[in-house]
Amino acid sequence: MRITAPDYYNEFSCIAGACRHSCCIGWEIDIDGETLAFYDGIGGELGQRLQKNICREGGAHFCLDEKERCPFLNGQGLCDIIIEQGEDALCQICDDHPRFRNFFSDREEIGLGLCCEAAAQLIVSRKEKTGMIVLEEGEEALFPEEEAFLALRERVFTCLQDRSRPVFARLERMLVLCGAEPLGFDAAVWAKELLSLERLSEERDIVLQKVLEMPDAVPPGEGWVETALEQLAVYFAFRHLADSLEDDRLTARAVFVDLSVRMIGAMAAAVYGEGLTCSDLAETARLYSSEVEYSPENLEILLEKLS
Repeated sequence: MRITAPDYYNEFSCIAGACRHSCCIGWEIDIDGETLAFYDGIGGELGQRLQKNICREGGAHFCLDEKERCPFLNGQGLCDIIIEQGEDALCQICDDHPRFRNFFSDREEIGLGLCCEAAAQLIVSRKEKTGMIVLEEGEEALFPEEEAFLALRERVFTCLQDRSRPVFARLERMLVLCGAEPLGFDAAVWAKELLSLERLSEERDIVLQKVLEMPDAVPPGEGWVETALEQLAVYFAFRHLADSLEDDRLTARAVFVDLSVRMIGAMAAAVYGEGLTCSDLAETARLYSSEVEYSPENLEILLEKLS
C-alpha cells in the first residue's frame, strides 16, 4: 500500500503550550484498548491518577474536569503523560490528532485538519501550490472507480490552482467539473443555517452575528488572500471529495467545498475587515472547521441540504 500526504505534511509540529485552542480542552478523548491496557499497568502516582481519571462506561475515555480540560493537561498547557512516559504513551486519538485519513483499496492519504491552529496557519500561509508527496512506497492496485475519481480530483486541483483566474471563478469551474450547480452564495442565508446547527463554542455565534450585520463583506483583494483561499479550497477538496466513493455524493461534497471557502472568507471579512491578516484568516478557518468538519452531525446536515 502506498501512503501519500500534502507536501506540507512534514512541516507540521504541535505547538503544545503555545496553543490557544488546545485539543485537550472541550473534546471527549477516547482511549483505545491497547493504550488502556498499558495505562492499567502503570504504577505509582501517575498510575493512580490514570485510574481515577478514566471513565470506562460507554467506552474508555478521560474524565474532563469542570472546565472541560483533560485531567492530564497541566497549567503550562503540556501533557503530564508525555512528560512522565513519553509521546509513545499517548492513546491513538491524541497521537493522531489533527491528522485525518482517506482510504482507498490499496492507498492511504493522510492530511492535517484545519481545526488545529498550527495546521490552519501552516495551510493558509503557504505560498506555493500544494502538491502530494509519498510517505511510504508500496504497490498500488486501485479499482477502476477509484482511478477515475483520482483523475477527476487531479483536474479539480489543477482548476483550483489556476492562478490566472480569480479564486471564486475557479471554484465555479470546479463545480462544473464535478457536475454540480453553482451555489448562489448568500452569506446571510448561510450564517443563519450555521447558527441553527449544534454549537461547540460561543465564539461561533459572535462571528456569525457579525456576518448577519455585514452580509456583503468580502475579503480584501490583496494577492495573499487569493492564495490563502486557494489553499483552503484544495484542502477541502482533498479532505471531502474522496468520501464520495462511499456515499455517492460528489456533487454535494463539491458544493460543500465551495460553501466552506466562501463562508470562511465572509466570516473573516465581517470580523476583521480591511485589516485582515493571514493569521486572522487561519483563525477563522480553524473556528469553521471545528464547528462544521469536526461535528459529524453538523457536517451531515449540511451535506443533506446541499444534495
